[in-house]
Amino acid sequence: MVFDLIYFLFFLSNRTSLPAPMFSRNDVSIWSILKKCIGMELSKIAMPVIFNEPLSFLQRLTEYMEHTYLIHQANATTDSMERMKCVAAFAVSAVASQWERTGKPFNPLLGETYELIREDLGFRWMSEQVSHHPPVSAFHAVGLQEDFLFHGSIYPKLKFWGKSVEAEPKGIITLELPKYNEAYTWTNPTCCVHNIIVGQLWIEQYGNVEVINHKTGERCSLTFKPCGMFGKELHKVEGYILDKSKKKLCAIYGKWTECLYTVDTATFDAHKKSDKKNAEEKKSNKQTSVDEEPEEMPLPDGDTVHVIPGSELIWRIAPRPDNSAEFYAFSTFAMQLNELEEGMKGVLPPTDCRLRPDIRAMEKGDIDLASSEKKKVEEKQRLARKNRSKSTEEWKTRWFHQGSNPHIKAQDWLYSNGYWERNYSLLPDIY
Repeated sequence: MVFDLIYFLFFLSNRTSLPAPMFSRNDVSIWSILKKCIGMELSKIAMPVIFNEPLSFLQRLTEYMEHTYLIHQANATTDSMERMKCVAAFAVSAVASQWERTGKPFNPLLGETYELIREDLGFRWMSEQVSHHPPVSAFHAVGLQEDFLFHGSIYPKLKFWGKSVEAEPKGIITLELPKYNEAYTWTNPTCCVHNIIVGQLWIEQYGNVEVINHKTGERCSLTFKPCGMFGKELHKVEGYILDKSKKKLCAIYGKWTECLYTVDTATFDAHKKSDKKNAEEKKSNKQTSVDEEPEEMPLPDGDTVHVIPGSELIWRIAPRPDNSAEFYAFSTFAMQLNELEEGMKGVLPPTDCRLRPDIRAMEKGDIDLASSEKKKVEEKQRLARKNRSKSTEEWKTRWFHQGSNPHIKAQDWLYSNGYWERNYSLLPDIY
């Protein structure tokens, strides 16, 4: 624990920028790489490093924790519906960091790990790449007061559809609140990056997300809306909290890029009915075209969510720093994820993402070195797999094991304990 204190003291010097700004991708053609991949799963396709951002996918997952205060708010209320509001807002906030993030995180190497301790936010997190094909990342976070557990495993299934890349984040996410003996589970929406070939890149999230309280039977059914014609639905999220008999208790609405509100069901439904009537009147006065080149980013109905009278704000996104556009559209939280101070080197395991030479080179602005280092670590991984195939040796995950998620009875990756004891003598040399 002395090492953890040293680690934390170094981490207090949080940086507000990266060592070098991002590269321009304007002169690089991705079409030459992707034109043979339409409809294919992209996890096995080697992409030039220029399309990356200087973070591993394990670090990108850690951005789930940026709005951890919502978990603390859930713990502070004795009303289960109020807790569900906070947990639903946390589930939405977990994907908010993807807004304008068009760079691809580096694929984690098998056995790669990442840890983060944030005493100011009240948690510690660790994650491990537990499978390479298919790529599966497992994570486990705990409140520093032992007031929550947050864990899961994600298999990001990527597909290229000609003009866009779709990321379907398969895997179950679980939040446990021991104070109330409650467990909540959900899955993330699908993320789509448009205009991969030509035009301005833009991102949307769509699909249904259901947050379930397995103790009370309450659930929050949310719909992340596709943008629709003229971008009217761009970034919108809406749904209801329901009791165990599926009676609507309240409505939730907003944008995953901005904020969320709750309001009583009758008021929300009346507003929706009025909004639909107005939209139909406008539609009858417009001529529409469905064949546009390229898929231009739609302009939403305004910069903010239209607030229905009587609504309560439950979450607002933390503002991006002024220099965000220079640094891969990173938030302040993301800007600090790959920071490596001298005092941390003797504490971190040798498998930590911060020690990856390709990500470090890209962060420092050396694209050629990043590319060559990426090839080296990937070739080292291929050679290790080849050597294992020639022997009876099998890869064993270090910090997670497969088992049944006790709340949904489905296969999951469960934390095996021991990581924070800081005994890393038997870890593989992956870099």
